[in-house]
Amino acid sequence: MEHWWYRNIVEPGKLPLLLALTAFVVTFLATRCVTRMIRAGRGPFHDVSAGGHHVHHAVPGVILMCVGGFGGVAAGGRGWVAGATAVVFGLGAGLVMDEFALILYLQDVYWSDQGQKSVEAVVLTTSLLVILLTGFSPLGVDDVGRDESQDRASAVTTLLVNFALALTALLKGKFRVAILGVLIPVVALVGAVRLARPGSPWAKRLYRRRPRATARAEHRARRHEAHWGALERRMGDLLGGTPTDQLPRRHGGG
Repeated sequence: MEHWWYRNIVEPGKLPLLLALTAFVVTFLATRCVTRMIRAGRGPFHDVSAGGHHVHHAVPGVILMCVGGFGGVAAGGRGWVAGATAVVFGLGAGLVMDEFALILYLQDVYWSDQGQKSVEAVVLTTSLLVILLTGFSPLGVDDVGRDESQDRASAVTTLLVNFALALTALLKGKFRVAILGVLIPVVALVGAVRLARPGSPWAKRLYRRRPRATARAEHRARRHEAHWGALERRMGDLLGGTPTDQLPRRHGGG
């Protein structure tokens, strides 16, 4: 175990990434627990206000990301300072990504259906980081042979193509497909070639003058909702909390 740890984590310089990922996931989970308690009126936690304005936790998150990011660059990626700044960056990223939907829509949608985009963005980010952590280090690798270099180049190309397919699925409004497609390339391919969902950036941009495509997309969306809508909502509620638009404003974001 010790040999594996050194060969796969310490020697390739992935320890800061592991620390950042751990801090990111733990911070997100802890933040969701706290905001649920605030929402339910339980425990010692409460929303933070300054000058009569609610301070969302993305604000200290941005500050921590700046401190951790710039500190990590200054540390040069080595030593205990690099590990410490990676933890700080992970903490900040967890706070910011927990309110990703608020930044995306520029309004407090934390406990709405739109707010579930934060959970999906966190899962997608975590999946990408796990791939980087458990995979290879395509950049900054010294003393590799020609065959190994070709293998790495092929792997990087495959990774980029898969990422492009997952991004296309994301633009088509298929967030869960994009997340799963990061780990399973064929899922990303299917999501990229199928019709976009109504209201997605892809549909708004490319289906405006294609009424037949719009009608097919709407029909498929209704059929999907009938079969899988309830299950998807239960999974989203489990991770991010049940959305509601009737909560008092003071419980809005945590």
